[in-house]
Amino acid sequence: MKQHNEQHPGHSSKGASSGSGSGSGSGSTTPFNNDTNRIVGDDSRAVSPSPKQAPGEPEPEYSPASFAPLLKKLVLYPSTFTSVDVSLAFQHLAAEAGAAPAQIGAFLAALRFSGKDGNPLIVAECAKVMQSHAATVDVGEGLGEGPVCDIVGTGGDGQNTFNVSTTAAIVAAGVGCRVYKHGNKAATSSSGSADILLSLDCPVTLIPPSSLSEIASSSRFLFLYAATYHPSLVRLAPIRKSLAFPTVFNALGPLINPVKPKAMIVGVHSKCLGEIFVEVLRITGVKRAWVVCGREGLDEISIQGETDIWDLKDDTITARVIHPTRDFGLPCSPLSLVSGGSPSENASSLNSLLDDQLGPSNPIENFVVLNTAAVLIVAGKAKDGFEGVELARKSLKNGSAKKALNDFRDVAKKVVENSQ
Repeated sequence: MKQHNEQHPGHSSKGASSGSGSGSGSGSTTPFNNDTNRIVGDDSRAVSPSPKQAPGEPEPEYSPASFAPLLKKLVLYPSTFTSVDVSLAFQHLAAEAGAAPAQIGAFLAALRFSGKDGNPLIVAECAKVMQSHAATVDVGEGLGEGPVCDIVGTGGDGQNTFNVSTTAAIVAAGVGCRVYKHGNKAATSSSGSADILLSLDCPVTLIPPSSLSEIASSSRFLFLYAATYHPSLVRLAPIRKSLAFPTVFNALGPLINPVKPKAMIVGVHSKCLGEIFVEVLRITGVKRAWVVCGREGLDEISIQGETDIWDLKDDTITARVIHPTRDFGLPCSPLSLVSGGSPSENASSLNSLLDDQLGPSNPIENFVVLNTAAVLIVAGKAKDGFEGVELARKSLKNGSAKKALNDFRDVAKKVVENSQ
C-alpha cells in the first residue's frame, strides 16, 4: 500500500463546537450504525407496563403522564428542546415504568429525526443520566499509577477483525496501566469482548459489582460487563430492537463505563462521528483521549493504512492522521490478515500472542501492539508511537501481559466463587 506522508490539515479547538449535527429541523440525521448495540444481549427484558396507581398514593416522580409534555415539546417544538429537557426525558427512560413503550419509541424517533442525537451536548446529557443510573462501583486505589484507562469501539464497522481492543487492554495492563474495560457480548461480529474473555475462562458475566475493589487490588485489568451495570438499558432493549433505525443509544456504549476512566481510546465506525464523540468525551470530563477511525471504516487504529484521529489533551481537540509505519514503525498489513473467528478461535490466537509465539512479523501481533501503543500514549506511559510499540513488545516477551490476564482470571474466579 502506498504510504501517504502528508497529513490531512489538522485543526485545534478549545472544545469543538457543540452545534455539530444539531439542526433542529426535520430531515437531519446522524450516522449511528443500526448494528452497534453493544449494551445488552438477547436475554433482555421488556419494559414493564406502568402499574395502576392506588387511590391516595402520591404521583410517581417519573411517569408516562409527566413524560408526555416532554415528548410533545420535542415533536412539535424541537428547536426549543434543550439539554435540560433531554436530561429530564432520559430520567424517565431510565426509571422503571417512567414512560410507556409507545412513548419511548416516539421519543427516540423524534430525537433522531430532529437531528438532536447528533448534538454533543445532547449525547453528553444522555450519557450522564445513564451513568447516574448505573450500578454503583468502587474500585479503590487499585494497582499501578496514572489514570484509569479504557479502549473501546462503537462496533458496527462490518470488518469482523480480531478482538484487538480487549487484547490491547491486557497488554497495556502488562506495561503497568490500569485498564478497566467496559464491554459486552457480540452484537454484529463473531466475537465480542465478553465472548473472548469467557472463552479464556474468565467469568465476566458473573462478577458482582461489589467485588471490583478486591479485583482491582490484585489486577491492573478489569472487565465490566455492560448488562450487569446498566439494568435500565436492559429493559429498553426490546423497544430499541423493534425500531427500524439507529438511535442515540447506539452511541452510548463507549461513553458510559461506570468507573468513568479519564484516559480513553474510542473507535468509531464512521469519520463523521469523530468530532461528536471527542466533544462528548471533553464535556463528560475525560482528560486524555484519542477518538479513532480507520480509513476503511474501522473502529480501531488500522494496521492497513491511515487512521483519522481526534486527540483530546488538556481540554483541546486536535484532528490529524496517523499511519502504522510513519508514526509507529510498523509494516502495513491488509485487514484480511487480522480477521476474527469464533470466540474460541480468537482466544487461541490471544493465548499464542501472550505466549510470544507469533512474533514481530505476524500481522495480528502488529495490530495489537499498534493499538496498545495508543493506550500507552493517552495513559502517559509512552511519549510517542515508537516508544509505545517498544513497551508493548516488551510486555509480550517478558510475560507481563500473560500475567495480567492470569491475575484477572484468578481473582475473578475467586470473587465469583465466594459470591455464590
